[in-house]
Amino acid sequence: MDLGTRFWNRHRRRGLGFTELGFGTAPFGNLYRAISDDDAEKILDCAWDSGVRYFDTAPLYGLGLAELRLGRFLRSKDRDSYVLSTKVGRLLKATTPDERDGIGKWFDVPSRKEIYDYGYDGVLRSVEFSLERLGLDRIDILFAHDLDLFNHKRPETLQARLDEFMAGGYRALLRLRDEGAIAAFGAGLNEWEPAQWLAERGDFDIFLLAGRYTLLEQEAHASFLPLCRERGMGVVIGGPYNSGILATGPRPDSYYNYEAAPKGILEQVARIESICKQHEVRLQDAAFQFPLTHPAVLSVVPGGQSASEMQDNLRASQARIPRALWDALKAEGLLVHSPS
Repeated sequence: MDLGTRFWNRHRRRGLGFTELGFGTAPFGNLYRAISDDDAEKILDCAWDSGVRYFDTAPLYGLGLAELRLGRFLRSKDRDSYVLSTKVGRLLKATTPDERDGIGKWFDVPSRKEIYDYGYDGVLRSVEFSLERLGLDRIDILFAHDLDLFNHKRPETLQARLDEFMAGGYRALLRLRDEGAIAAFGAGLNEWEPAQWLAERGDFDIFLLAGRYTLLEQEAHASFLPLCRERGMGVVIGGPYNSGILATGPRPDSYYNYEAAPKGILEQVARIESICKQHEVRLQDAAFQFPLTHPAVLSVVPGGQSASEMQDNLRASQARIPRALWDALKAEGLLVHSPS
């Protein structure tokens, strides 16, 4: 299968080719339910055989398990044939099973406690630990992970973490890029506002924005995405289905932003889905393709915890969406702009 590829190259740095369909590994950390190593391998095989060549992971996912599984798979591949990103900002400390983090979220995972550390030494240590878990010689992209209100809860706490990162971890990432140890760095966040705050204050390359530029949420279009476009910074969009509802449709058990979908969101998705049906387009296809209509977006990274979900993502990545659908959604006030 021929997957589209988008290229990023900035300030004469080593260019990277992103398949428009990326592979997110949070489900490989046994998110909400455990999957076997064999099943994880089969899903990765399916993705690779279909042409996926951009893989994103993080120490957080399964408290190290996702990096272990992904590294085991990638070690047999030509290192120059794919792009790999992982994240910094958390260190994992061994603990007892009853005191580990993520009980009820991560299943059958190592017993670890998360320690936020966005400082200079903490970021360098995080990279060393990730390389050990992955069993690889290099990582292409490092994202500062979860510098957002969703994780840090209070504005003053978030600001302290942002300041800690800019004073420490940011300098470590600059050093790694200048030395050629990584090709690029940025931040992986759940909100566009702190992403813009960072972009305005540092020499960042790429941002991973989860769930904030979708058919349901487009505020990033006003200022953050234009800023990225102006400065040549790439954007990877995670969570294009907003935790599932833009893939499943407005079912009573649908999830939005990691929680049960509220009534207003269910109604909004029902309106979107109705217009999609009028144009004979699957809701999931439109949800996947929408972020790619912005020129700053390099790749879309949905989750996939089974072979069937992987196939659905592949189908969505190949969909062709008529311009009339975008125009109809804008006319109904469901899009802030009609993609060209």
